[in-house]
Amino acid sequence: MTVFIKRVYEEASPEDGYRALVDRLWPRGVSKEKASIDEWCKDIAPSNELRVAYHSGDLTWAAFVRLYTKELDHHLDLLQPLAERARERNVTLIYASKEDQHNHAAVLRDYLNAMAQ
Repeated sequence: MTVFIKRVYEEASPEDGYRALVDRLWPRGVSKEKASIDEWCKDIAPSNELRVAYHSGDLTWAAFVRLYTKELDHHLDLLQPLAERARERNVTLIYASKEDQHNHAAVLRDYLNAMAQ
């Protein structure tokens, strides 16, 4: 199986498998029922400092990826359960960002897919 990413505003589907919200803040305008989340993993989202630096333009995408990957290296205990799930079934990381390629969920997806192999 594998790890996918999907915006919280998209409909949940059976193919999503285990759905984990990976944002530090709950997405605006989305009820818990509509989000259909199995787990809220806010502690593996980028730190507030890193998130603010990237969104304000102080960091390039490459710098954000490097620094967020460093943060993830320090949270292996939190990541391991998701990686184990991804070995058995699909895991979909749910995020709110409008950006579909340059977002933290894409970095996290690649990190978890590497762990799950």
